[in-house]
Amino acid sequence: MATSSAVTRIRIAATLTCVLAATLTLGACSAQTAGGDTANPNAAVDADSCKRNQDAGTITYISGYGYSASAGQLDVFLAKELGYFDDLCLDVEINASGANGQQLVASGQAQFTALGSASDVMLAAANSKNLTAVATYGTTSPFSIFGNEKLKSLKDLEGGSLGYFINLTPIASAMLDNAGVDVSKVEMVKMTNYDPTVVVREQVDAIVGYASNQPQSLKAQDLPFSEFLPADEGVEGTYNVMEVNSRFLKEHREVAADFMRASLKALQYCLDESDACIDKLAKLAEDNNQGAAFPRDQLARTWAVESEWVRTSTGGHPGVQTEAMWKPEYELVQKYGDVKSLPKIADMMDVDLVADLYDGDTLIWPAK
Repeated sequence: MATSSAVTRIRIAATLTCVLAATLTLGACSAQTAGGDTANPNAAVDADSCKRNQDAGTITYISGYGYSASAGQLDVFLAKELGYFDDLCLDVEINASGANGQQLVASGQAQFTALGSASDVMLAAANSKNLTAVATYGTTSPFSIFGNEKLKSLKDLEGGSLGYFINLTPIASAMLDNAGVDVSKVEMVKMTNYDPTVVVREQVDAIVGYASNQPQSLKAQDLPFSEFLPADEGVEGTYNVMEVNSRFLKEHREVAADFMRASLKALQYCLDESDACIDKLAKLAEDNNQGAAFPRDQLARTWAVESEWVRTSTGGHPGVQTEAMWKPEYELVQKYGDVKSLPKIADMMDVDLVADLYDGDTLIWPAK
């Protein structure tokens, strides 16, 4: 998400240059026997489940945002790195080249990808019927409008300029509307420069950005700026969504569940062991020629913010989603998304797949 997903993840679009697809290929978790059968004595699942997962073939995950320290992304990298996919006999391939995940998953060339918010899913669903959301990681909208310190309110943008990337998001439009901004009095500037210091240098007065990235960079540089969050204007939203190819989900539901099980186990690791998690992610980025785009300090700043969005989600358990979580954003997309036909929320998500992975407060990790 150019798709709306690319819009929401401006924090890495600037740094992703033409790189080789950073594909990490994990071999099948089992060893081939002389009789042609497969076996994995170290698997965490029984033989039948192991064979079922192997028979599904290679599962391709597309990270459209490279090695970003975001839920639905870093947990997939860590599930592979920590051997959790291997434990469940899943053959997972990761493409971290910044490809368009939605298009590849919808077409069946890949199986999973992560998007920036439910509105990204909704806007994609208006043009594709082969995508199903299976996890939502938070109920905090990740956007912000940050600008020069002279801005005391969004109304102060009238007579000034507001930068955006690709298009203005429904969340940003709602923020401006709720703040009573007359957008006809605001010069809208399509940005190509992702350097957040442009607002400090007054090249534009403000930018629609991502709260865990560009503003955090300004804070790290101890530069003065103003920031307005969706919650400040009474705007509700969601944080990060995992999508799966709908046909794959229908044909391999238990396999898809195990992919999410392993990813969520890794997510909990990253919540509990943030420093170790970020160390591993930074090394992966470096080893795959994206270290300059994703330095450790940046990853740590991003995860420090986004991990709190996961912890404070009103959904309870990481990844568990409900239609109610999406309803406020659905209404915003209807009003500001410029889509002719928007599917019902229930038609865009599966609320049971991840919920069924929990027993009370505990993620179920199988034992033979």
